[in-house]
Amino acid sequence: MEVPSHNLALDLVRVTEAAALAAARWLGRGDKNGGDQAAVDAMRLSFNSIDFEGEIVIGEGEKDEAPMLYNGEKVGTGNGPKMDVAVDPVEGTNLLAYGRPNAIAVIGVAPAGSMLDPGPSFYMRKLVVPAQAKTVVDIDAPVADNLRKVAKALNKDVDDLVVFVLDKPRHRELIAEIRKAGARIQLHTDGDVNGSLMAVDPTSEVDMMMGTGGTPEAVLSACAIRIMGGEFFAKFDPQLDNEKKALAEAGQDLSRIYTAADLVRSDDVFFAATGLSGGTFMPAVRFSGRGATTHSLVMRGKTGTVRRIIAEHSWDHLMQFSAVKYD
Repeated sequence: MEVPSHNLALDLVRVTEAAALAAARWLGRGDKNGGDQAAVDAMRLSFNSIDFEGEIVIGEGEKDEAPMLYNGEKVGTGNGPKMDVAVDPVEGTNLLAYGRPNAIAVIGVAPAGSMLDPGPSFYMRKLVVPAQAKTVVDIDAPVADNLRKVAKALNKDVDDLVVFVLDKPRHRELIAEIRKAGARIQLHTDGDVNGSLMAVDPTSEVDMMMGTGGTPEAVLSACAIRIMGGEFFAKFDPQLDNEKKALAEAGQDLSRIYTAADLVRSDDVFFAATGLSGGTFMPAVRFSGRGATTHSLVMRGKTGTVRRIIAEHSWDHLMQFSAVKYD
């Protein structure tokens, strides 16, 4: 038996809440950079209050391409455990800019050295399924076969299934195959971290996620899936010749199948996400004259605890000391 230890996820949710409160002011204003910068600024300030020695391994890019939260940046007070940090201040910047659902602020944290370094990879082909189906699918199998096996595992018919797919030109053939098999589709312009979460959440209407999305988002999703259950399968899927060449030069095997445990090699993982623009999965930040309400998902791998937190933020109190002017 152990005495309950510190749950870092409950610190991280303050960071995602701060990012969401700052970025949500940019909802629908058509400026994705403005919303992203607001989230980055708030998130970076909030990180400085957490007692850990964090290093961004999945961030906003290399130092010369992003002013803050870049790959390799140190976050936290420097006191406490050494941790890898995967972060997306606004996952779905276009969603936020154009007022579309499913933009979130999200963080995953795991012990130092446990997160996959994506190197020159920008894209991975992904298959995400709930716990009941994780042993029956194969990312290299025909689409119809996987749909049939997932339906059987969930005790459904194929035409009962809902598949999350990004609405991109590269998915024309995938979408046609899903439709031919008889399953239903939710098409989203962006936000495949949200899609991965929905695929493994038993309260969601989404049954699985398929298609190619960002490699950084794969690592972030794996943090949550290690805790929530289900499984994440992925393969490097370069979309341009220079990415394919870079992966070959780095010695990466394009045939290798990665699971959530390969992307994040530890059970001692923490995850937090706060809704920005709303949707069926995670409600939006809701402002009032005197404050705001946020909805967050907070998880800890060691205990398997998943919390859904509704927070009421009061400007009268918060603005007395906050360095971020949310109102």
